[in-house]
Amino acid sequence: MTSQIAPPAPVSTPSTGHRLRWAGLAVILAAEVMDLLDTTIVGVAAPAVRQDLGGSDAQIQWITASYTLAFAVLLITGGRLGDLFGRKRLFVLGAAGFTLASLLCAAAPGAGTLIATRTVQGLFAALLIPQGLGLIRAMFPPKELGAAFGLFGPVLGLSSVLGPTLGGYLTDADWFGLGWRAVFLINLPVGLLTVVAAGRILPADRVSRATRAGRIDPVGVLLLGLAVLLLVYPLVQGRELDWPLWTFLAMAASAPVVWIFTRHQRSVLRRGGTPLIEPSLFAKRPFVSALATGLVFFAALSGLMLVFTLHLQLGLGWTPLHAGLSMIPLSIGVVAGAVLSGALLAPRHGRRVLHAGMLVAAAGALGLWATVEHAAAGLTSRQLAPALALAGLGLGLIMAPFFDIALAGVEESETGSAAGVLNAQQQLGGSVGVALLGTAFFGWARTDGFRHAAGWTYGLTAALLAVAFLVAFLLPRQARPDGAGH
Repeated sequence: MTSQIAPPAPVSTPSTGHRLRWAGLAVILAAEVMDLLDTTIVGVAAPAVRQDLGGSDAQIQWITASYTLAFAVLLITGGRLGDLFGRKRLFVLGAAGFTLASLLCAAAPGAGTLIATRTVQGLFAALLIPQGLGLIRAMFPPKELGAAFGLFGPVLGLSSVLGPTLGGYLTDADWFGLGWRAVFLINLPVGLLTVVAAGRILPADRVSRATRAGRIDPVGVLLLGLAVLLLVYPLVQGRELDWPLWTFLAMAASAPVVWIFTRHQRSVLRRGGTPLIEPSLFAKRPFVSALATGLVFFAALSGLMLVFTLHLQLGLGWTPLHAGLSMIPLSIGVVAGAVLSGALLAPRHGRRVLHAGMLVAAAGALGLWATVEHAAAGLTSRQLAPALALAGLGLGLIMAPFFDIALAGVEESETGSAAGVLNAQQQLGGSVGVALLGTAFFGWARTDGFRHAAGWTYGLTAALLAVAFLVAFLLPRQARPDGAGH
């Protein structure tokens, strides 16, 4: 209904871009903020949810995990649907469904209902989020793409870091007696504005849709969904269940399902159909190398965020709000790094900024390890601030150029597929990082206490970032669409 009252969107051209492209970028970033806030904000409110609704430990965990799992399973399909049916249409549909699901989450009468509505939220997020990268490439001329992607760093970094702070504040403030329900209701004004603005500002589907039409592949959707489910479900649930045998069997079973999916995709292409993932993407070394780098990087980032929050709340006994406020230096570092990278460094040095960011972030993680190991029992936010700011600076340096480099050389017909794969890679990396670093933290905490467990896990985070740095060297030079090299 929104698109019927919207004025005709100006058609973009490769040289000038969409007339309202910067306003369109703001709309896309608003959707990304909703997703990231919803991912990070809910964990802080989980104890209050349990106190109000009851439920088992597993049910409380699934309030977060159901969203992540649904999001991961449908992400790549969501990107392909945007290619086929129009990215603006899928963006508006995803934003509207996400907003409605947020309202249903806030009204949930029990833990089971909340898990179900969170699953619906994740499914609509999978329709919404993958459209952003394709819309940006359709709206911006090549010479401005780096600046557009550079804004992702500060905005997304702030959202992911400030989510726990906002969650703690809304839960503790208990506005109008809403308590934890406010963490979902905050999506309503943002979501409604996003839906209305998207209908009026984003380019028409005739501009943003991929040039090559086709049909969705239902067998491919089922196979890919099964492969992701077999891998992500045990990663999400394994630590809670102390890693029973079936979790390892399920993860191992995902490999042959991926092989079957790959064979099926090649068969679809030979028959002249439209594969769910463009096989040509994996012939592009920059894209494949970026996937490998991003997988390790997002594992380190998600694991670090989890362990830091657990350390402050379980190890030091800080409140959620105190823990969230202590992460402000990380937020400042992310913004500074992303602005520096996007405005100055990435346009000139490209992938070298990724290398520098990995090293700086690793140095920050090592600084956290040293701070925790050498601090007395009364560790303070002030003592943690320098290492957090350094880690944030490195993360900001990475975030600004990552997507621009990953999508360099990707054709228009491959954009939706590439966006879905990149977003799915983030979810998978996050699940791996949470499982790996979370398991290490709790294992060490049982034998050596929370202080040593936190310090050693920060050291493990630094090691992961060092691995990401080494993998980043595999990123080959790739000419940008405008001819400038990376």
